[in-house]
Amino acid sequence: MFCFQCEQTSKGTGCTDSAVCGKDESTAILQDLLVHAAKGIAQFNHRARRLGARDIGIDRFLLEALFATVTNVNFDAAAIEKMIRQAIVVRGRARSLYENTLRAAGNEAVEIRGPASWVPARTTEELIAQGAAVSSLTRRERFGADIAGLQELLLYGLKGMAAYADHALVLGHESEENYAFISEALYFLAEEIPSVEKLFALCLKCGEVNLVVMQLLDAANTGAYGHPVPTPVRVEPLRGKAILVSGHDLKDLEKLLLQTAGKGINIYTHGEMLPAHGYPGLKKFKHLAGNYGGAWQDQKVEFAHFPGAILMTTNCIQEPQTGYAGRIFTSGLVGWPGVTHITNGDFAPVIDAALAAPGFAEDGPDKSILTGFGHNAVLGVADQVVEAVKTGAIKHFFLVGGCDGARSGRDYYTEFAESVPKDCVILTLACGKYRFNKLEFGTIGGIPRLLDLGQCNDAYSAIQIAVALSKAFNCGVNDLPLSLVLSWYEQKAVAILLTLLHLGIRNIRLGPTLPAFVTPNVLKVLNEKFNLMPIKTAAEDLNAILQLTA
Repeated sequence: MFCFQCEQTSKGTGCTDSAVCGKDESTAILQDLLVHAAKGIAQFNHRARRLGARDIGIDRFLLEALFATVTNVNFDAAAIEKMIRQAIVVRGRARSLYENTLRAAGNEAVEIRGPASWVPARTTEELIAQGAAVSSLTRRERFGADIAGLQELLLYGLKGMAAYADHALVLGHESEENYAFISEALYFLAEEIPSVEKLFALCLKCGEVNLVVMQLLDAANTGAYGHPVPTPVRVEPLRGKAILVSGHDLKDLEKLLLQTAGKGINIYTHGEMLPAHGYPGLKKFKHLAGNYGGAWQDQKVEFAHFPGAILMTTNCIQEPQTGYAGRIFTSGLVGWPGVTHITNGDFAPVIDAALAAPGFAEDGPDKSILTGFGHNAVLGVADQVVEAVKTGAIKHFFLVGGCDGARSGRDYYTEFAESVPKDCVILTLACGKYRFNKLEFGTIGGIPRLLDLGQCNDAYSAIQIAVALSKAFNCGVNDLPLSLVLSWYEQKAVAILLTLLHLGIRNIRLGPTLPAFVTPNVLKVLNEKFNLMPIKTAAEDLNAILQLTA
C-alpha cells in the first residue's frame, strides 16, 4: 500500500504496510480500487451527460464512493469490497445509459479502455493483488511527481467536495453542477493525457464547484434547522444517562434527539458536532445537554471515560478501544470492523446501550463556551463591526481554524491565538478550534473576540463575512485587515483550500506541515500565484502579519 492523502502521513512522505490513521493495508488498497472503479463509471457517465442523458442514481453512487475513501471514514475492508462490487453494477448502468443514448441518435459506441474495462478479481486476495496497478506510486513512475501530485490534489479535492455534497443530500439538497463536475474530473483522471496547466485549471474549478456545494449545504442546514444564533454550550456533564454524538451529520443528531425524547437520556455533542447547539431547530431539544470532550484525535481517552453510548456519524472514527468497543455505533458511511452499524435510522441499539450504561453520577461544574456565529449572526451586527474597525477599536481579523490532528506542532495554533493582540478578533471553525476555544478572550465593545463560525463546511460563512466586509469597505478581500492561518488534516480541508484559491485569496498560512503530495515545484507555483506559505513559529508569523498591516 501507499497512502499520503492526510497531514499525518508517515514521516511526511507516505504510509506503507499500515496507515497512521489505523487503516490496514487491505483496506487502503481496496479504497484505491474503489476510486479506480469510480473513474470507470465516470468514463461512461461523463459521455452520457454530454449527450444529455442523466441517471441520478449513478451520480449519487459516485458521491458515496468518493466519500467512503476520505480519511477516518470507513475502515471496514468488507464494506469497501462490497462497494467495489456494487460499482461494477453501477458501471454497467452507466455504460447502458451511454450506449443507448448513442444508438438513439443513430451512432455506434466505441470501445472504452482503462478503468471502464477493468475486471475485478473474484476473491478478496486476488482483488488486493490488483491494487498495485492503480497505486499513486504507479502514476508517479509514469507521469512524474509533479503531475501525479496534481492528480492527487484534484482527487482529494473531489473527495472533500463529495463529503459536503453527501451531507447536503441527506437533507434533500443536491446540485447538478456538482454531479457534472465529479464525472468530468474523474473522466479526465481516467483518460486524458495530463498536463500541469490542465490539472491546475481543474483544481481551481474543483474549488469553484465546492463553493457551490458549501452554499448548498449551508442552505440545507439553515433550511432544516434555522440560522445559527450565538449560544452558550455547557462543557461539563449533567447527572444521568448519556449518549455522545460525534462526526458532522445534523440529520442523524435530530433523529436521535427525537427518538430519545422523554427517555431520561441526555445527548452530548463531540468534536465537529459542537456547532449543532447554535441551530434553533436542534437547540430546542432540552435534552441536548452540552458538549463533551474536544477534537477527534482525543477520542480514545475521552470515549473511555464517557459513561454512555457513542454514535459516530460521517467521519473521524479511530480504532475503538476495549473499554468502549461494545457501546460505540456507526451510521452513514462510517465503518469499523466489528462495530454495530445503524443502517435504517433506528437508533434503538444506541438507546439501549445508553440505558444499560451507568451514565454520569453527578453534575460537573457550570462551565460553557460560545458557538453559533454563522454568517447570518455576524452580518446581523455588521454595522457595529464596521464602526469598530473605522474607529480603530478592532485593528485586525484573524481566521484561525481548520482540522485538528495528533501530529506534534499543532500547539502553534494555541500559541498564536493566545498571542493575538487584544484589539483583534479571531474567527474560527472546524475542530481546530479546540486548541483554544475554552480560553477567555473577552470582548471589544460587546463583540466577542472569539467567534466560532461552525463546522469545517462553514468556511462558507467565513467567505460570506469576508465578502460583506470587503463591500462595506469598498475594497478587495485581500485588502481587508484579515489574515488566514489554517490547519489541515484530510480531504475536506483540501476542497476548502481549493475554494479559497479559486476566489483568489492570497497570503494563506497553512500547517502544521504541507501536503506530501504537493511537490516543491507545485508549491513554488502556488506561492507565486497566491503567496501560499507554510507556517513558521507563532511569534514569527504574527509579527510578520502585524508589521505588514501596520
